[in-house]
Amino acid sequence: MSDGKKSKQKVFTLLVETGRKSGDGLPKGSTGAALMCYASGVDEAEAVRETVAVLKQADLNPLDVTGYGTLEEREAQGHEIDAEERGLMQRALDENSVVVAQMTPLYGEDQGEA
Repeated sequence: MSDGKKSKQKVFTLLVETGRKSGDGLPKGSTGAALMCYASGVDEAEAVRETVAVLKQADLNPLDVTGYGTLEEREAQGHEIDAEERGLMQRALDENSVVVAQMTPLYGEDQGEA
């Protein structure tokens, strides 16, 4: 980095499952949504906290967060990461933010619970 200061921030890939909440904007009949997010933080716990806070501000109801690690960790696991995904990760890092890359509505049969 040319500014002489190396950022301690990393970007983590998170899958967030949400439930329903009044005003959440999810489709009628859905039971919630799955959101693929890229979030910056000094560690995964901070990235999760920031992501949950942002989603709550957006009137969503986060129920569960699954972490998939940093870019380097995912590459070590053999994940294929395309240029678009890398760009979204870089944006999250540059903006020190949470980027929601994909939102998939869930319906009753999508839930793992009976």
